[in-house]
Amino acid sequence: MPELRVGERQWSVAAGSNLLDALNQAGVAVPYSCRAGSCHACLVQCLHGEPSDRKPDALTVEQRQRGWRLACQCQVIEDLQVEIFDPLRDGFPAQVVGADWLSPSVLRLRLQPERPLRYQAGQHLVLWAGNVARPYSLASLPEEDRFLEFHLECRQSGEFSDAARQFKLGDPIRLGELRGGALHYDPDWQARPLWLLAAGTGLGPLFGVLREALRQDHQGVIRIIHLAHDADEHYLAKPLAALAANNPNLQIDLLTAAELPAALAQLRLVSRRTQALLCGTPDSVDAFARRLYLAGLPRNQLLADVFLPRG
Repeated sequence: MPELRVGERQWSVAAGSNLLDALNQAGVAVPYSCRAGSCHACLVQCLHGEPSDRKPDALTVEQRQRGWRLACQCQVIEDLQVEIFDPLRDGFPAQVVGADWLSPSVLRLRLQPERPLRYQAGQHLVLWAGNVARPYSLASLPEEDRFLEFHLECRQSGEFSDAARQFKLGDPIRLGELRGGALHYDPDWQARPLWLLAAGTGLGPLFGVLREALRQDHQGVIRIIHLAHDADEHYLAKPLAALAANNPNLQIDLLTAAELPAALAQLRLVSRRTQALLCGTPDSVDAFARRLYLAGLPRNQLLADVFLPRG
């Protein structure tokens, strides 16, 4: 049986054991969220030995050369010594400069990093509150905002959202890895219809993409559809209406869950050159995508980021 070592601790594990499970079951707390290799909350650094990695391309060549691995994607096949990601040592310092409620369940968190962070609309960051880490998409725009903005879904209790409810101005927080997902704005789309379909706080990164498209003077029609549990959860309704008032090519559709089936049935493309960006839960993204494919949207013109449930 291979030996697993962390610091002064060393124990045997069954060959082929999932590294994340082996660590957490032994009481070495490694945070995780998606278990799919997307969120990067479970980063560990291999000091000696090499695990079997199901997703080697999920990290950059530089990260892998430094020994970083995603524990959820690795199996222990030989003796292995690892070091856990330490937010105080490996993360970037920031402080809370804003924490207010945009709706009964959506908390807007604004952070000021100690040094400027280069990012693009649509990317996401791992946030650390103490030893709890979660990935969140950026809703801010680097060219216009002097802070990092995140929209946190707090409908249900969770370790990070529970901690976030207690944030006060000036509280310290650590930033983990900056990740680029599928969502972005491409200047080559400028003359094409652009559809942005979001569910819940999937609107956050698409709000950043929308502002980037308008900043670059997008000429085609822009349609944004927001699906919420109820009318009170259209948490960016006023900012979106203000943008639409100043941009005649922008159309806003606010839907509740009860209205979604009828709205999807009436969905028609204005052009097969439409570019669509989707963000939200797996069920909502799947429902949007299936309808767009049925309407004739080519698959290579749909980009999606899915908010995977923790587990």
